[in-house]
Amino acid sequence: MAACSRIPMVHHFQLPMSTSMATRKLKYGPNKLSLYARYSQSPDLFTTRLQDSIQNLPKLLEDIVQTSINTGPRGALRLAQGIQTVIGVGSEWVADASKAASSSGGLATELQIGLSSPIYLRKLFERMGATYIKLGQFIASAPTLFPPDYVLEFQRCFDRAPSVPFQEIQAILRQELGKPIDTVFDYVDPTPLASASIAQVHGARIRGTKEDVVIKVLKPGIEDILVADLNFVYIVARILEFLSPDLSRASLVAIVKDIRESMLEEIDFRKEATNVESFRRYLESMGLTQQATAPKVYKEYSSKRILTMERLYGVPLTDLNSIKSLVPNPETSLITALNVWFGSLLACDTFHADVHAGNLWLLRDGRIGYLDFGIVGRISPKTWAAMEVFLASVGTGEYESMASSLIDMGATSSNIDTRAFARDLENIFSSIQDLDTEIIVTAAREPNTNATAVSANVVVDERQMNTLFLDVVRVSESYGLRFPREFALLMKQLLYFDRYTRLLAPNLNMLQDQRINIVPKQRSINIYQ
Repeated sequence: MAACSRIPMVHHFQLPMSTSMATRKLKYGPNKLSLYARYSQSPDLFTTRLQDSIQNLPKLLEDIVQTSINTGPRGALRLAQGIQTVIGVGSEWVADASKAASSSGGLATELQIGLSSPIYLRKLFERMGATYIKLGQFIASAPTLFPPDYVLEFQRCFDRAPSVPFQEIQAILRQELGKPIDTVFDYVDPTPLASASIAQVHGARIRGTKEDVVIKVLKPGIEDILVADLNFVYIVARILEFLSPDLSRASLVAIVKDIRESMLEEIDFRKEATNVESFRRYLESMGLTQQATAPKVYKEYSSKRILTMERLYGVPLTDLNSIKSLVPNPETSLITALNVWFGSLLACDTFHADVHAGNLWLLRDGRIGYLDFGIVGRISPKTWAAMEVFLASVGTGEYESMASSLIDMGATSSNIDTRAFARDLENIFSSIQDLDTEIIVTAAREPNTNATAVSANVVVDERQMNTLFLDVVRVSESYGLRFPREFALLMKQLLYFDRYTRLLAPNLNMLQDQRINIVPKQRSINIYQ
């Protein structure tokens, strides 16, 4: 606001009390053809904006009132919680700033800008809970919309939360199943396998069939919190666009609406069930069920708030020692994982957009297991066509072709120097071999057998990998390009696969090896026809 107050807008004009209108009669030619031209004095930019604001004010007030009604009293509660959180993080900033001020080094940049700095804003989001953690993850996955410093910092926005007492989970299960729990399950493990911001997962066994399953349960009250928080974010976005019309050109409200739709989809487990079943149909239609799988969904024991799935047993793709005990050639397993994922880009309505090690396993039977379809992407034909060329050119080092594919993918109204763009991209990708990769080997002695177990894992500086991707975005934006969010999601998954390649198949060129089908032969097959 202080910066805005320095703009000398007011004394450049005199706001008119009324707008005068006049009519001029023009006569031309021998037949005295008469033309009437009606004109008015053109209002200046500020007057135009003022008039637009006055016209838009009723709609803004209507939106605020209606959104507040929809939010109800839970909005006041979240506001109080938000104030308490801001005070807590603010106190932490004051302590850090005081400590830094007493040293000779002075205040670092993140301390100078207070709670709006990336690190303190990330801490604030984490403590505000589910909505803001998901919003932070959206920021981390949308480098074309947010500043690089914030994108990098929000990569560290951890989705973890204390578990809900099992009694509350039992109450939700009884309500959603519509019958006593012990009529459906032999048991439900009271200790959760995992607990995140919106849900927690419990192991269980189905009565009768004795099948092992996992039950994903939406935490109580989460939907109300999400609605209240998202409505608040929407109101703030509407007010900001009203006060600064330039933000409407950046589609701020549209971005907030997209975030809202994405988050509400994630808490509707029926959508995740649909994503899993779509992927399983793809595997069946392509004859890949012996190579890979996804958990079977038990629809009769699932709803909007609970999702019951087959329990898969395996190890993450980063657990080298365990992988070697399951399969003779880890490289073959990695190639299978890559081919299955690339094929799904074309054959499924959505693709798995979160293939970190917790969601991509080597199972005990040697198959690749894809878990957790809560975060998926949707790729348009235009983006995929450009992405094919982009990936091929990355593998071959043809940077002019790479530049052309990015130009085709990004929205721009500028004429771009393709050769200069290609040179900049070459400088970036030449650094990919310099990423620090470290293999950590650990040994532990079994207490019963006294045998020594050795395990290896890969450690790649994820911030380096994210910086590499952000460099591509930054250079592209310098040429006027703006990429769709699906491009960021695709690149994020490729960086995950690059990490697995460094561990399981260090001599494999992921984008050039003939065994990997980036553009599958089954391209013309559509399993939904």
